[in-house]
Amino acid sequence: MQTGKKLLVILCLGTMLTGAVTGCGKSGSNAKEIKIGGNLEMTGTGASYGKSSQNGIKLAIEKINGQGGVLGKKLVLAVADNKSEAAEATNAMQKLISQDKAVAVVGPSISSCVIATTAVNAGAKVLDISPLGTNPKVTVDQNGKTRAYNFRTCFIDPFQGTVMAKFVKDSLKAKKVAVLVDNSSDYSKGLAQYFEETFTKEGGTIVAKESFLQKDTDFKATLTKIQAAHPDMIYVPAYYQEVGLIVKQARELGITVPMAGGDGWDSAKMPEIAGAAALNKTYFSSLYSPEDNTAINKEFVAAYEKAYNEKPDVFAALSYDSTLLIAEAIKKTGSLDTGKIAASMAEIKGLEGVSGKVTFDAQHNPVKSAFIIEYKEGKQSFKTKIEPK
Repeated sequence: MQTGKKLLVILCLGTMLTGAVTGCGKSGSNAKEIKIGGNLEMTGTGASYGKSSQNGIKLAIEKINGQGGVLGKKLVLAVADNKSEAAEATNAMQKLISQDKAVAVVGPSISSCVIATTAVNAGAKVLDISPLGTNPKVTVDQNGKTRAYNFRTCFIDPFQGTVMAKFVKDSLKAKKVAVLVDNSSDYSKGLAQYFEETFTKEGGTIVAKESFLQKDTDFKATLTKIQAAHPDMIYVPAYYQEVGLIVKQARELGITVPMAGGDGWDSAKMPEIAGAAALNKTYFSSLYSPEDNTAINKEFVAAYEKAYNEKPDVFAALSYDSTLLIAEAIKKTGSLDTGKIAASMAEIKGLEGVSGKVTFDAQHNPVKSAFIIEYKEGKQSFKTKIEPK
């Protein structure tokens, strides 16, 4: 009987010690390194985004570690592939928090994927920052309340849609526009809504509105309908995989009017899919241009080109900035308490990144400039910069 009691005590102590180790592992407080999670689109329709994001995060971590790390510890990246799908993004978030013990997470960038994961990171009280999740619901719930543990490094769809509508009206002088929207994407539907509202308010007319679904490959029937409406311009707020095919097939049908979209167009794969010549007279709104001449951006572009033999895109740049923001939040907190890190992030004001200075508003959105990028013979060219009002 006495032996049984001793055994029970030993087992209880073992359980308590295991729990203590697990708890320390979660916060990383006794480790020599700090885990940052990457919930990234490494495969699927957004694979180009995930790879660029991973590149940007790695460069930021390399820079931070080269300057002594954070709280005397080295940052380490743990990546989980969300396969560009909402359900997989949720699984990836669970893995990064529960298994990899990440104290903060970068990504996803696809809005619908981020929205799907919010309950997971909020339940664990772990900060998540999306580089390109532009849908308002990423940081605000259905009741209009700010999500305490969700942030973004990009502007939101209302601003992006409004900016492009004004550019199309004022710079392209378009009066009649056709809209082609991805009905399976919150991002696409949101951009379309705000573009249409602003464009019609400014006196323009939407002469046709058609839709498609993610992973569609044949758009000629839909484009023929649009062609019959004789638009001055076609607005396609979608992701590069489908956009590239849409642009290619539009030009094959003899549609020569300008085409425009959002930051989902920003991919090195676009010229491969659409063809360099087909992309002439196409434009997209973005949060970043490698041609921006700030000192921090010049340094970033040089390091990126050296490491990856290409210029950084917006996903690389904003993922880089997301990592800098996480590091700053941890430094300000002075600990690895995940709840305090999130609270610290909300207080950041004027942190300089490669995409501009970041100050978060009450809904965890940064107030930032917008860039209009033009494709010329398959290469991106800075067109103009539009400041928020």
